[in-house]
Amino acid sequence: MASISFPKNCLHSLYPTQTPKSPSSQILPLRSKSSQSQFHGLQLSYSAPLSIPFSFTMKPSIYAKVSKGGVPPSFTMKDQDGRSVSLSNFKGKPVVVYFYPADESSGCTKQACAFRDSYEKFKKAGAEVVGISGDDPASHKEFAKKNRLPFTLLSDEGNKVRKDWGIAADLFGVLPGRETYVLDKEGVVQLIYNNQFQPEKHIDETLKLLHSL
Repeated sequence: MASISFPKNCLHSLYPTQTPKSPSSQILPLRSKSSQSQFHGLQLSYSAPLSIPFSFTMKPSIYAKVSKGGVPPSFTMKDQDGRSVSLSNFKGKPVVVYFYPADESSGCTKQACAFRDSYEKFKKAGAEVVGISGDDPASHKEFAKKNRLPFTLLSDEGNKVRKDWGIAADLFGVLPGRETYVLDKEGVVQLIYNNQFQPEKHIDETLKLLHSL
């Protein structure tokens, strides 16, 4: 049976803390001697007394600000060639706007290449494809060149547009969300699709929607 021993005070980092509301805030003690916990063949033990706050804080949730049938906030960002591109540039034709975590990551590369491989289908549907992440234009340029991407990549500095659109992060706030929007010719949202761990499915869902417009 595998076991993991934690040194003194290491478990403090596993529990978020909060300033006590009053001096009498409750503290739960953990005693050291022979206390052990067992989960599915994994045995955990610790070697020193620890005190863990009873109460803790939760990070505030991000609520989506863009919904189906609505018009998303406008934006102007730099593309991979350093040119300013606005959302209004695409009005009059459908546009697929997809937010992804980062250039060169495995899932994001698969997703970008899947959009590339189906790009002619998007063109036949009269739609433009725009990818957005927090990477700078130089990173986007290298990413697009390396993977022969024929569509626009925009640099969302400081993730401002993500916040404006209300895109929540995944994995307890660690990983930027992977979310795709389809806007019709009038700039109205017709589809919102979120799937962090199956990036290629974004292409299938967007094409299906575009064919119904």
